[in-house]
Amino acid sequence: MRHSSAALADVIEFPVRREDEGQLEHDLVYALATADDLAAGMAHVVDSVRLRSDTARVEWWARGEDGGLELVAAAGASRGSRENLPLGSAGVFVLHGGRLEPQVEAALMCLTPIVRRRAAEERLALTTMRLARRNQALEDFAALVAHELKTPLQAALVAEEPAGLLEDALDLVEALLEAAQTEPGAQTLASVTESLERATEDLPADLEITSDLATTLPLPPGPLRVILRNLLSNALAAGAGHVHVAAVRSSRSWRLLVDDDGVGLAQVDRYAAGSGLGLSLCRRIADRFDGVLELAPRLSGGTRATLVFAESA
Repeated sequence: MRHSSAALADVIEFPVRREDEGQLEHDLVYALATADDLAAGMAHVVDSVRLRSDTARVEWWARGEDGGLELVAAAGASRGSRENLPLGSAGVFVLHGGRLEPQVEAALMCLTPIVRRRAAEERLALTTMRLARRNQALEDFAALVAHELKTPLQAALVAEEPAGLLEDALDLVEALLEAAQTEPGAQTLASVTESLERATEDLPADLEITSDLATTLPLPPGPLRVILRNLLSNALAAGAGHVHVAAVRSSRSWRLLVDDDGVGLAQVDRYAAGSGLGLSLCRRIADRFDGVLELAPRLSGGTRATLVFAESA
């Protein structure tokens, strides 16, 4: 009789486990499919698995674009033994201080194709947004370049000897093409010394320029030359007789400092490059390489132009 009761208990217990397993799988799939994004859905999955498995902590490590693992969702405090459940390209589940029950493992394995699909969809959406922003930025950049080129080209048309002006315009086009064709974030370093030498070639000899150039800067040489040439021309237009150029690097940033002894920002109308190349274009070039260009008055008179690039994390 005892044998019959045990057999009957087994018969009754089996469908209950199957029903629980099916319900868990349904709940996890529903949470993942209806979440706003993959991270939010997996946060719910992680919390549900922790409660269902009676473990101290559950983590989901997702695979990044470079194939490495990154912790995205976690619940609970880490203690006790650790058990990993690899999910292939969908990442890895990690349980601390508990045992991964077969029905929980089965439910998680069923989530794998959904995780892969949602991750692919989000990567595609992110790439699409990046391309849209890049195209818009390039359109704005091209429009601004066309506007800024009008002045030197018009001056060349009426000049008795236009060769020099045309050469300046072509140099500008070449530098701007270099800026447009360089991918933002690319590790391109320019020598400030060489760019400064090129920028000063056409400047009057009576402008005294000193320098302290201890580092390179994270942008191509051509665009840096355009920025330096504009800042020096602005200093000349403001009546400066001396300009000091410094390039420094710290643990957090690169900085280019251009100090002049001109009339200062109080007469901002004097700050206009003789070539017609404006600060707006220089700021756009800096922005393309995640830099910021600002002007500020100096305590001793004149103006300081500061170009800052934050160190990548």
